[in-house]
Amino acid sequence: MPKYSKTILRNPYLVGSFACIGGGLFGLDISSMAGILTNQYWKDQFGHPGPDAQGGIVASMPAGSLVGALAVGKLADILGRKLTIQLSGVIWVIGSILQCAAVNRGMLVVGRIIAGMAVGIASATVPLYQGEITAARIRGRMISLQQWSITWGILLQYFVQFGCSYIEGKASFRIPWGVQMIPAIVLSVGMMWFPESPRWLIDHGREDEALEILAEVHGQGDPKAELVQLEFAEIKEQVDFEKQYGAKSYKDLLAPGVLRRVSLGTSLQAWSQLTGMNIMMYYITYVFIGAGLTGRRGNLIASSVQYVLNVVATIPAIIYIDRWGRRPMLIIGLLFMGFWLFLVGGLQGRYGNWGEVDGERVWVITGNKSITKGIIVCSYLFVCSFAITMGPVSWTYPAEIFPMRVRAKAVSLSTASNWIMNCVLAWAVPPALSSISFRTYYIFGGFNFAAFVHVLFMFPETAGRTLEEVEEIFAQGHVFTAWKIEKNVGIKTLADVKHAPAPTGAAAASGQHLHASSEEKASQEIHEKV
Repeated sequence: MPKYSKTILRNPYLVGSFACIGGGLFGLDISSMAGILTNQYWKDQFGHPGPDAQGGIVASMPAGSLVGALAVGKLADILGRKLTIQLSGVIWVIGSILQCAAVNRGMLVVGRIIAGMAVGIASATVPLYQGEITAARIRGRMISLQQWSITWGILLQYFVQFGCSYIEGKASFRIPWGVQMIPAIVLSVGMMWFPESPRWLIDHGREDEALEILAEVHGQGDPKAELVQLEFAEIKEQVDFEKQYGAKSYKDLLAPGVLRRVSLGTSLQAWSQLTGMNIMMYYITYVFIGAGLTGRRGNLIASSVQYVLNVVATIPAIIYIDRWGRRPMLIIGLLFMGFWLFLVGGLQGRYGNWGEVDGERVWVITGNKSITKGIIVCSYLFVCSFAITMGPVSWTYPAEIFPMRVRAKAVSLSTASNWIMNCVLAWAVPPALSSISFRTYYIFGGFNFAAFVHVLFMFPETAGRTLEEVEEIFAQGHVFTAWKIEKNVGIKTLADVKHAPAPTGAAAASGQHLHASSEEKASQEIHEKV
């Protein structure tokens, strides 16, 4: 069995991107339900679930994901990042088998909970692994790939669903649930050729193996290369620091200087769900039925266009996230998303009425093709607004704002807040659409505008900063006036870092003595010279 492939290690983009298949599992689940909600064979098999039952079935996956995300704090430290990712693939396969073979709602829900645990484990571990194995100069871009992989999972599974919709019988929904095992198998098997995190290895006394991996990543196999030695020394310093000052429990997240960042990380992940994006993914067929697109085939085609746009619109954000900055992306994206949702709600409220589609009472627009097309376009624009702004930033920002001593627990808690809101909303939306109809869009539009105010006043810019520089950003204060923090706060040259005095006492306890990564230092020095 291979320990790892040196060829893979020397390709920074490959070593940092393959694990993103774990993020794709989340996308697979989203569209695996979205594509079958109007499938008559699925309805017959599971007793024509009403809004409450439908919400419970969908919400069972994020409920399992919450458990998985919270477990990562222990699993990733005990088993290692690599083995934990492989474990998520195995758990996903088990959950998929149960879903594929489900004969009643109970078996289906159990399968979705187990699959959800896999998604929760992968969604918290993959960014952690990427941050510890990839080169610093592309770290933000690699973490952003987590969101892109989710969009690909949504798209690919949806096309499988669309193709299987032409099958007559139960195979029309069982085949997609079976096919989604393939990426998980590829992930678990493929990770055998990838290395363990050097940081985890050093933390567990396997320093020789860590040095060998760092030599391949940063020195083309030369362990004596200056960059390799600097990176190795830095990681050892970080590990020693964490052993002395590291968070022993979640109570340490309430410490001064940390609580503010925990609130930002958890709230951003929660806001990413409250924007309504995943609801548009889970229940897009319901949205388009309400818009007046009631034909099953036409609905599926229109939905597939949305998923394609979701993939394509994420690309510019991945490329330019460090150039555009986190604050501008969030502020602009939230404004646009709120606008499109209020427009959808307004059009449905003005031109829709209660009606019946496939035997179900729904708020629907009839006999007005121009309004139907307008709502579909607004839905597309909403998805594009999320994909190019909130989507990538919601994963990147929490991974870069926490001190090293609390990072694992804080990131785990941030991811858990995502799954809590995902679970609540997945359960609540079907009853909401069946009772308050178009007003549901006003609620989510309001959430977007509330998030806009929150980001405007309280979220400082972190783009282009090292860990040490992020510490100085938050040391500026401005808890409710984040825009007052100047763009050049904390930015240093290599000479500044080398001649900085070692902090003591409270400064050391806060994590401010940790040096920036050697690659980031070199990058800063080159930038200054230019």
